[in-house]
Amino acid sequence: MWETWLGQTRPVVPVIVINNLEDAVPMAQALVNGGIHLLEVTLRTGCAYDAIREISQNVPDAIVGVGTVTRPAELHTAVNNGAQFVISPGFTPSLLDAAKEWGGPYLPGVATPGEVMLAREAGFNRMKFFPAEAAGGIDMLKSIGAPLPDVSFCPTGGINARTSHDYLALSNVFAVGGSWLTPANLIQNKDWAGITHIAETS
Repeated sequence: MWETWLGQTRPVVPVIVINNLEDAVPMAQALVNGGIHLLEVTLRTGCAYDAIREISQNVPDAIVGVGTVTRPAELHTAVNNGAQFVISPGFTPSLLDAAKEWGGPYLPGVATPGEVMLAREAGFNRMKFFPAEAAGGIDMLKSIGAPLPDVSFCPTGGINARTSHDYLALSNVFAVGGSWLTPANLIQNKDWAGITHIAETS
């Protein structure tokens, strides 16, 4: 599924925090207008599930997923509201089981080689590397790539527009995630054209 999606959009996943539900659809449309279709709505606010549902119903070209999933119940609720992919900052055995039972695209969060091996053993070969910069960044991903060449990552955490290109140059990185695409001040000012411009140039 990731291969199909990445053939339709650039390999950049905005990490979205939505405080006001009314911003969900115009923000998503602004990102899509800028050529970015994979949208990760994080479960950091009370309206996140509603935002996922609104985007999935009203922005047909968006591929909306959910981030900051830490419990099986959150996965199920997000999927029931239209989430097409699920991303976690880490993982637990019960969360891996829930993701396998669901069967959709899931990125467990990892930060060490041991965690990578555990997630791979559970059947996942694509993972979120988080927190990317704090966990060793590009050097860590290069080091992990040597003994674990069959695993690829979407690093997130501390990445910006400039460093995203350095991450994407790595052979074991299939996408990058970050919040630089949706700055809080632009959202507050409802500057959707500004967000489109950032998406176009990222």
